Amino acid sequence: MTASLAERLGYGPDARLLIVNCDDLGSSASANRATEQALTEGLATSATLMVPCPWALDGVRRGKAGGIGVHLTLTCEYPDYRWRALTGAACLHDAEGYMPTTAQAVWEKADLEAVRAECRAQIDQAYAWGVEVTHLDAHMGTMQLEPRYAALFLELAAAYDLPVRMIGASVEQRLGLSARVKAGELGLVFPDKLVTTWAKPAKPTFEAILVDLPPGVTEVYLHPVEDGPELRAYDPHAAQIRIDDRACLLDPAFKTRIAELGIELIDFAPLRDLQRARG
Repeated sequence: MTASLAERLGYGPDARLLIVNCDDLGSSASANRATEQALTEGLATSATLMVPCPWALDGVRRGKAGGIGVHLTLTCEYPDYRWRALTGAACLHDAEGYMPTTAQAVWEKADLEAVRAECRAQIDQAYAWGVEVTHLDAHMGTMQLEPRYAALFLELAAAYDLPVRMIGASVEQRLGLSARVKAGELGLVFPDKLVTTWAKPAKPTFEAILVDLPPGVTEVYLHPVEDGPELRAYDPHAAQIRIDDRACLLDPAFKTRIAELGIELIDFAPLRDLQRARG
């Protein structure tokens, strides 16, 4: 019988392990401060860095309390706050000269070789900044929700020998993808389950995630940002979601709840080390 991921990590078969990831590290000064606080005082164990963003280097410095992955970034969803590709490839930019606002726009215009070069540049830059990269995931799902990009996503993970965030099995089936099978063939490691609080009431949603957490490794991702003029200016429509995510991660009651339920918090580093030990 094949050992579960939890068992391969040295835990019992019934262990419930939870990675609490802060997405969008580097996207703003407010996001960096909130993530730093969530990692040092709250529940967060991990964060993923948006390398092309103006505040990325500050994010590296503030995210050191947890594991840092690379949040591969090909989109820029804010109408008045924009960033460009590191490689400067024209096909990775819209008519205004910035990364497109949607994944669909990327899929329709970008050349896959340019995407490969840009993603490698982002990972290489993170390493050059001294980040001990723990894993790969993707901003707005751009590298995970389209077959060509999903294949490239796994190719990059194999090339850098990094574990990945994997979309849920039911979503993958609905999209006609087979990334989980391919990832297994490549020897990549990924959590058993992926959940989020996005666009839902953060605290009750997080409580439900804890209560229903199955045995194995689950990743939950949130988007904490500190309230203030910066957030209200660049993301007025989703500001409250990000504020609530921060409050959730800093709520001390959840630390007690996690202990009561016998859940263990981990980051992606043990998954990376397992993957590299096997390879």
